[in-house]
Amino acid sequence: MKDRYNLVFVCMGNICRSPAGDNIFRHVVKEAGLSDRIQCDSAGTIGFHTGKKPDSRMSETLRRRGYKVTGYARQFGFHDFEAFDLILTMDDENHHNVLKLAKTDVDRARVRKFTDFCRNHEHTEVPDPYYGGEAGFQLVADLIEDGAVGLLDYVKGELGITTD
Repeated sequence: MKDRYNLVFVCMGNICRSPAGDNIFRHVVKEAGLSDRIQCDSAGTIGFHTGKKPDSRMSETLRRRGYKVTGYARQFGFHDFEAFDLILTMDDENHHNVLKLAKTDVDRARVRKFTDFCRNHEHTEVPDPYYGGEAGFQLVADLIEDGAVGLLDYVKGELGITTD
């Protein structure tokens, strides 16, 4: 049984989808009273946006839904396989790119698609909203809110926390 669980959300640039995952899930974890046991972060498979805050359109979407938006973009690296129990990718391309960095079967087993945890949506990817309009950012938030519930239940199970 683990005492702490660390997970990271991964998209391409780490300015839209993965920080949305990090911020929404962080809120869900806090609401569940588990911030001392569950830690999360976000990263991108490319370093183009390193050091930048989350995209203003994504941030505004999240703020309107009541989420605090924090974080700065960083690039996913080999060390993340050791630092995180679970690596959540937002789409097939980034899933493939993260798996290419994995050196062992244990590393590969840590990588999961975020949408595997969605309960009400049938999407197999969280689509990149960067070049789209408002509806794309809303869809990202909807998918992440949906998946966050299933993800929390999964992590509770990993920690041996029984749900009522």
